[in-house]
Amino acid sequence: MKLHFLGTCAGTEPIPDRNHQSLAIEISGTLYFFDAGACCSRTAHLMGLDLLAVKKVIISHTHMDHVGGLGNLFWDIRKLKRVRKKDTKFNEIHLYIPNLETWDGFLKVLSNTEGGFDGINVRAFMVEDGILFSDENMTVTAFHNQHLGVPSDGVWKSFTYLIEVEEKRLVYSGDIKELSELDSAVGDGCDIMLVETGHHHYMDVCNYMKGKNIKNLFFTHNGRSILDDPVKALAELQNSFEGNVLICLDRTSFEL
Repeated sequence: MKLHFLGTCAGTEPIPDRNHQSLAIEISGTLYFFDAGACCSRTAHLMGLDLLAVKKVIISHTHMDHVGGLGNLFWDIRKLKRVRKKDTKFNEIHLYIPNLETWDGFLKVLSNTEGGFDGINVRAFMVEDGILFSDENMTVTAFHNQHLGVPSDGVWKSFTYLIEVEEKRLVYSGDIKELSELDSAVGDGCDIMLVETGHHHYMDVCNYMKGKNIKNLFFTHNGRSILDDPVKALAELQNSFEGNVLICLDRTSFEL
């Protein structure tokens, strides 16, 4: 299993060498995207990842820094299929998204670009609490959070994900309002916590994670507290956290 960090920046203005949030997990020659910030598919392709092997795309919430590259992701898959004269690995790509209206908007744009959007089948599912899917590679469970507030209609639009793969537990925070919202996904512990600092100071995150049996603390969707001085941030984190700490960078991969 490999983790590919395609974009590691929070919703800031354009910053050199950092794009908005996107992570791809590669296992058994198959790709699973978690969020699709701008340029995610371009970055993945230039890193040597096979976009024709994308099986599922999972979105935490539909803010632009998490979906800005969603249309391009599917467009690039379509383009590569035509250029390479090769089929996608899967007949149907599944998109899990908390707001289907956002996908409808992207689909309209795709359908009105350069001859229409054909040749790949994308099936969209609304995200709800509980198991999103369980296939031969992984099981992903959704836990709602209050990043977008408490919905008046009871339909949650922002989620944290527990990813169970190869007997390992990974938690992908998405954007969260309170750090305590991670507790349900973490449970008795996890092998990797992939956590945002776009809305929380890195030391607050670090202190909250102590004693929760987290082996690796990976910071992504990085905000000002890290971006202003990542060297200082990493030194402080390494001095404070008992496990391994990584401040994620774009275009880097981590093999487990």
